[in-house]
Order: sequence, then C-alpha cells, then structure tokens
Amino acid sequence: MSNILIIDDEKAIRKTLSEILSYEGYKIDEAGDGEEGLKKIREVDYDVILCDIKMPKIDGIEFLEKAKEFNGDVPIIMISGHGTIETAVEAVKKGAYDYISKPPDLNRLLITIRNAMDKTSLVAETKVLKRRVSKVQEMVGASMPIHKIKETIDKVAPTEARILITGENGVGKELVARWVHEKSNRSSGPLIEVNCAAIPSELIESELFGHEKGSFTSALKQRIGKFEQANGGTLFLDEIGDMSLNAQAKVLRALQEGKITRVGGDKDITVDTRVIAATNKDLLKEVEEKKFRLDLYHRLSVIIIHVPSLNDRKDDIPILVDRFLADICADYGIARKTIEDEAVHTLQKHNWTGNIRELRNVVERLVILSGKVIKTSDVESYVLPQK
Repeated sequence: MSNILIIDDEKAIRKTLSEILSYEGYKIDEAGDGEEGLKKIREVDYDVILCDIKMPKIDGIEFLEKAKEFNGDVPIIMISGHGTIETAVEAVKKGAYDYISKPPDLNRLLITIRNAMDKTSLVAETKVLKRRVSKVQEMVGASMPIHKIKETIDKVAPTEARILITGENGVGKELVARWVHEKSNRSSGPLIEVNCAAIPSELIESELFGHEKGSFTSALKQRIGKFEQANGGTLFLDEIGDMSLNAQAKVLRALQEGKITRVGGDKDITVDTRVIAATNKDLLKEVEEKKFRLDLYHRLSVIIIHVPSLNDRKDDIPILVDRFLADICADYGIARKTIEDEAVHTLQKHNWTGNIRELRNVVERLVILSGKVIKTSDVESYVLPQK
C-alpha cells in the first residue's frame, strides 16, 4: 500500500482529501503545517506528498526546499487556493512535481498522484540499473592498509606482473582483482573470473582449458575454456588453493609457455592472458603438505597483495556503513536512512568473522528491520549475539 502525506493547515481539506484517497486504497498521514510535515518525512518514507502553499510556521515553498534536501526523489504536489502563475512556476522550479489549484479536480488529482508514483518507480529502477552496470565498485576505506593496497594497485596494474591476492573469506579479494584489471593496459579486454573451489576437480580442467567434442561422455560439443575466453584480458583464479595438482600442472605450463591444450585435443593454442590468483589459504603451508606446487606458487606470486580482515581495519567501519546504507537504500528505492554515532561505535566493537560481506549483510538487515534512524538498540537487537 502506497503512503501519502497531506500537509495543510485547514483541517476540513485534510479530512476531505484523506477520505477520498483512503477510499482509493492509499495509506494517509496528515500534518497541520510544514514543520510537522518535516518531522514526519524523517520518520516515514512517503511515495507522494500533497502540500499546501500558505501555512503557518513553515510555508509550502520552504517545506519543499527542505524536503528536497532531505529526499530529492519524493514527488511533492503543491496545492493552493491563493496561487498565481508565478507561484506555480516558482514551485516547479524548486522541484515540485506538479501544481494544482484549490478546490482540486478529483480526476486530475488522482491521475497526477498515479503519474508521480510511476515516476518514483522509474527513478528507483534506473538507479539500481546504473549501479549494476557500473564497471567496478569503489574500494572504500581510509585506513593505512587500504591506502597501501591502492598504492600497490596503481604501481603494478599497468605492468604484466602476475599477482597473488591473499586474505580471509569476505575481505574483498575479488574487488582488488577487478581494480587491477580496470587500471591495467588490458582494461578494454575481458575479465574472466573462475572460483576454483566451486568447480568439481574432475571438471576444473575442462572449465579452464576447454574440451573437444567427444573427449568424454558428456562432451557433446566443443567448449572454449576460460584461458581462451580471457585472451587479451585478465583471468582471475579465485581460491586457487583448492585446485587439483593435475590442473595446477597445466596452469603452470600455460603460465610458462603461454599455451594451452583443450581436454581431448592435441593442438597447442597460444593465449595472451594475464593471471591474477587469490586464496584464503597459506599456500606455503599447502606446499609443505604436498597439496600445492612450489613452482606454481613462485609463478603466481610475483606481487603479493594481502587484504586485511575487517577486524584489522575497524577504523573503516563508519565509512563502509555509510556507503552500504546509501547503496542498499538506493537498491530498495527508499529514502536514505541514517545511523546514530553510538550505533556505529557498537558495530566497531563487534567481532567480524565474515568481514566486509558480513558487514554488508548486517547493514541490509538493519535497513529492513529498523526505522528511519538506526539506533544502538537496533544493533543490539538485530546484530549482537543474544544471551
């Protein structure tokens, strides 16, 4: 059910509009002046606001300006019985969706409200789509570890050096890989990502190098592997510590010779692919346990970038929370929520075993379950372990 706020100092007009719009299926809130209206929009996300122009305390034009500063997307329809063309033009220039004279024509009012809601939906959808098609998310943080990572990326991205990214699950290793590709001379080429841990060991070779038709039972047609797909670009091998020793040997050959052979094939295929790898494991320990090839480790680790856990960069939590609040509210098509400073401090004391991924999930949970302002009590109720 859509929420509409009616702001008018005349109680009879508020009542009449409220009854008409309630009958049409809208949920209605009322405010007797602009000051009360501003308080309400800070507490509730409205789909449309109907606002009189001449009111005590804060008039309609002043309300319009302040409301647009708070939430620029909410459509505000100005209604006045004392208006002139100049007033209507001023209101529209300041961001009003439309201007309707009193007494309002019912059909025009209902059509204007429906059109305003359609526009709100389109704006929200457009923002989500723009975010989804944007090439790379920003690396958020002002701590020294993040500053060093950005500096390292700037230095090594334009080279052809192979990079090994280390760090716990959820710290953002894939984001580092995307930024290396974005700042490299290969940015116009493809970035192909492979999660080695998610592919069964018997299929990893076919995934990476491709296969010829008939090379095994289910090989009904030729398949181009990820190395070939990434030709001229970058191949990101995530969780490479989970790759089988047999596949490791073939990856080593591809790195040494710049050639691959499809499964079931006998033809060498030259590939020009930069490889970036990532792992949450200690690969040198894996080497000692004969689970990872030492020669492959040395090939991959020309440059090592370690991404710290969130517990090691808690100073970045306020910045991350602010960014996640903006992104999640935009995705949901709702007005931006705020969070109390004390609530952020409480989040900084939490043990973030799931790192950045966990923090984003927590912020999304707070956006869904909390009010307009996220409070410390919300964090205690929805984030901290219950005793």
